[in-house]
Amino acid sequence: MGGMRIGVLTGGGDCPGLNAVIRAVVRTANGRWGDAIVGFQDGWRGLLEDRKIQIFNDDRTDRLLAKGGTMLGTARTNPDVLRAGLGRVKQTLDDNGIEALIPIGGEGTLTAASWLSDEGVPVVGVPKTIDNDIDCTDVTFGHDTALAVATEAIDRLHTTAESHQRVMLVEVMGRHAGWIALNAGIGGGAHLTLIPEVPFDVDEVCNMIKRRFQRGDKHFICVVAEGAHPAPESMTLRDGGIDEFGHVRFTGVAQQLGAEIERRIGKEVRTTVLGHVQRGGQPTAYDRVLATRFGVHAAEAVHAGRFGQMVALHGTEIELVPLSEATKQLKLVPPDRYNEAAAFFG
Repeated sequence: MGGMRIGVLTGGGDCPGLNAVIRAVVRTANGRWGDAIVGFQDGWRGLLEDRKIQIFNDDRTDRLLAKGGTMLGTARTNPDVLRAGLGRVKQTLDDNGIEALIPIGGEGTLTAASWLSDEGVPVVGVPKTIDNDIDCTDVTFGHDTALAVATEAIDRLHTTAESHQRVMLVEVMGRHAGWIALNAGIGGGAHLTLIPEVPFDVDEVCNMIKRRFQRGDKHFICVVAEGAHPAPESMTLRDGGIDEFGHVRFTGVAQQLGAEIERRIGKEVRTTVLGHVQRGGQPTAYDRVLATRFGVHAAEAVHAGRFGQMVALHGTEIELVPLSEATKQLKLVPPDRYNEAAAFFG
């Protein structure tokens, strides 16, 4: 089999390693089978609006390996708009002679890919998220890079916090899953980590800080996932409402917790919000390798006719899992993993 026309798109938030996947798909599919790769621009919008470019197996594509972001651009698309536009998506694929589609993205993108698969479109998904919350894969590319950025930030904050005998709160990404916070907290030697899966009690946080300083320690570093939230009656966060994609708008949990700590125990608190810094820049070597392997196996799956599947890392092997399974639920931090980190709290 040869000479297929394969579509590729990147959806949702940008992520280090996306370009490495695109490069690997092109190198594998074109190099082995002479396929033409058509990239749709700005995620699902490119398919809804028929905006595309052909991606060639040349030096420009080869240089994508170490480049962050995505050469195709990306965007978030309202799920209702996408579901209503599935007919238009199928029409665009037909008009361009696309015989298989490789969408690269997180939960929203892969759920849409699953809908398309149900409609008979030949799809092979590639999981992407710095949050590491896609189920059925051990890890996704982008997480290691975000973790490296967060850990370096915590390392730097230790020195200034110690010099000033301060409490430092570091807010990292993680809407529903606390993997970045958990792993950065362990890797950066934080004294407490707050994750969305485990509501926190402000009094307990304050007591932990007081005990640490009473022992003669000179600083306290707490990592806070953006989706962390207090237990009922503990404190109330400002309500940010819901955005156009159905996501809760976060209002800065670390900043509000910091103000509460200062009010309750009179300790000076400084808050650092890492935000989009975690998502940008060059991917780590680990993420380049994982993204490349995902791209190679996605191209191979297309040629094996293994549609309706997602590439996934299991141990050291790349395997295929049904998109329907991978999108059933988010992968959250289990209690035993949080308990490992808790050995270092206080």
